[in-house]
Formats: sequence, C-alpha cells, structure tokens
Amino acid sequence: MTLNRWITQTLQERLHPSQLTVTDESEQHRGHGGWREGGETHFRVYIVSEAFTGKSRVDRHRLVNEVLKEAFDRGLHALAVQAKAPGE
Repeated sequence: MTLNRWITQTLQERLHPSQLTVTDESEQHRGHGGWREGGETHFRVYIVSEAFTGKSRVDRHRLVNEVLKEAFDRGLHALAVQAKAPGE
C-alpha cells in the first residue's frame, strides 16, 4: 500500500472526517532535505472532523501527528496540516 493511501485510510478510520484531502507534494521538494526518489516524503492534509471540536490549532496538529506516527516511521519527512471542526 502506498504511503498516500495508508495516510488517507488511517485518517478516515481514526478521525472519521467529513472532508479529507491528502496531497503528495514531494516533487515540489526535489533536492531538499528528506526528499527521496519515488516521492511520498512530503504531504499536505486538509481535514474536517468532529474530533477537532473545542481543540486549539496546536492540539489538532498534535492529534493528526499522533494518528500518523507510523507514517513518519515509514519515511514521511514533512506534513502540512489544515485541520478544522465542522462549520469552521
């Protein structure tokens, strides 16, 4: 399974988002730190979930990073997160 698919599936299973977009931006970082041939090193996530209701921006990012901890172990180098609660 690709890392992109794993990230998408894991976020869906753990945070039950109403909206989710996972974008591999690795090619934009070619030659920079953490980049490797084949990509799947730099991702951007846009997610809307009830799990973020009442949480600060920092706590939302921490939650996403914790859910995706294994992705960092699998070679993820950078993750940009935009996390919102429904209605925001």
